[in-house]
Amino acid sequence: MSQTEVVSSPMRKIVIAKVVINVGVGKSGEAVERARRVLDQITGQKPSERKAKESIRDFGIHRGEPIGLVVTVRGDGTRELITRLLTARENKMNESSFDSRGSVSFGLKEHIEIPGIRYDPEIGIWGMNVSVFLQRPGGRVSKRLRKPAPLGKTHVVTKEEAMEFFKREFGVTIQ
Repeated sequence: MSQTEVVSSPMRKIVIAKVVINVGVGKSGEAVERARRVLDQITGQKPSERKAKESIRDFGIHRGEPIGLVVTVRGDGTRELITRLLTARENKMNESSFDSRGSVSFGLKEHIEIPGIRYDPEIGIWGMNVSVFLQRPGGRVSKRLRKPAPLGKTHVVTKEEAMEFFKREFGVTIQ
């Protein structure tokens, strides 16, 4: 099989599985509610709370207290969301942002850099971590409940393929 046949196969096409946005607040109460409004404004989805795993007396954190928020976006809205988030980073990414399985993670220092988001003094300014997970069709076989099977080495998205995907699809410059 030649290289052009492999690329034209629909099973070799790389797709965006999901985008996960995480805001670590570090304390509970009003700060969590403000961060919740930010994530809702960016994604249009209701974020999920993440609770402290242990108590840290010096920071005033108690076990089970909500100290972070996360939202997962799947499906049609992912491409447009990634475009907006990368615009906030001026379409530049580091090579170290890509891992060996094709996932990409980067951070934003201020949410107001995202196009379409305006500064609200009641909310403040929030930073966030963004993770984008890439896969090929058929990747579900490793996650299904009935008869899960490992993915073949050639079916896993590599770091180089992920970098090429972001260059081609989003016009990203990798440093």
